[in-house]
Amino acid sequence: MTIPPYFAKKKPVSASPVTTSSKRTSSVYSTDFQEQYLNALYYMRLSRMLEEKLGALYRAGGRIVGGVYLGKGQEAFAAAMGVQLRMGKDVYGPLIRDQAGRLAFGEPIIETLRTYLGAATGPMRGRDGNIHRGRPREGYMAMISHLGSLLSVVAGALFARRLKGTLGDSIGATSVGDGGTSTGAFHEGMNLAAVEKLPLIVSIANNQYAYSTPNTRQYACENLVDRAKGYGVHGEHIDATDLAACLTAFRGAAARAKAGEGPQIVVGTLLRLAGHGEHDDASYIPDKKRHTHEARDCIEVAAKFAMEQGWVSETALTTQMEEIRRLIDQTVAKVSKEPAPDPFKENWQALSTAGLVEGQNP
Repeated sequence: MTIPPYFAKKKPVSASPVTTSSKRTSSVYSTDFQEQYLNALYYMRLSRMLEEKLGALYRAGGRIVGGVYLGKGQEAFAAAMGVQLRMGKDVYGPLIRDQAGRLAFGEPIIETLRTYLGAATGPMRGRDGNIHRGRPREGYMAMISHLGSLLSVVAGALFARRLKGTLGDSIGATSVGDGGTSTGAFHEGMNLAAVEKLPLIVSIANNQYAYSTPNTRQYACENLVDRAKGYGVHGEHIDATDLAACLTAFRGAAARAKAGEGPQIVVGTLLRLAGHGEHDDASYIPDKKRHTHEARDCIEVAAKFAMEQGWVSETALTTQMEEIRRLIDQTVAKVSKEPAPDPFKENWQALSTAGLVEGQNP
């Protein structure tokens, strides 16, 4: 199985090996779309299995300090945006449920595991234990827990490039949930991006609950995409359980952003298929909600669609999952042998210093 180099330009990664079925491939979709679809599906499946491993390590106790936040049910929405971006060229600010997007952007799973397991060899050098990781010099921004704040960070990075004359065809992208759109930081960042017409994609994952607060107590407009009009930007609402719909929306958003049409808001409706974190049983979600269209498993939907289109065979998908499982197990074993940070040798510099920003020893 081909894993894209961390800082290299990504190439499509399809199920390995890909064996098309006997069905005729639909002419509705271009070859480029088909390749990107299979590429995204791969990252969705890799993300799901990686997070299942992280959840198991967390529940076992002792291996992971802090929380584990799963993107189960949100993989299509995250991966579809991630495959539009170029590590080292674009700017990406992911949120807690964007593991699939992180992988699609170019983060190797060893970076994920080194951070969660607190290895000194990781990008955060063992100083942070889960989702607050990144490679800022490469445009990969470390997540900020204060929801909505990353919007200003990504917008600021794009604006700085413009002022320096280095923006070129770079675009930025960041994610937020339905709850995060209620913060002042979100409004300030969105307003700045709109006024400056920055090439920014803002994905809003409406997973129905801001932790345990339902949509009915979160906003009064009919749909979150209605807010795009207030900012004077293009907005689109999609079914985030449908990978084809997600790819179509983000491909269009990326094209418009590069064409100088300013910020793009994409709102995806789905249901979080896990608790807020592994510490949360999500008992506040009514059972009837779990049987709605939004509660579909996007990975199952995507795999079924790909096979119906004749883009991949069931045998190839089974082989791919076996390879993913081996890759994860081998990487966990490797990281488990790596050293933890030594507090007596740590100089406790701020993250803004060059050494920590790049995850390298000074």
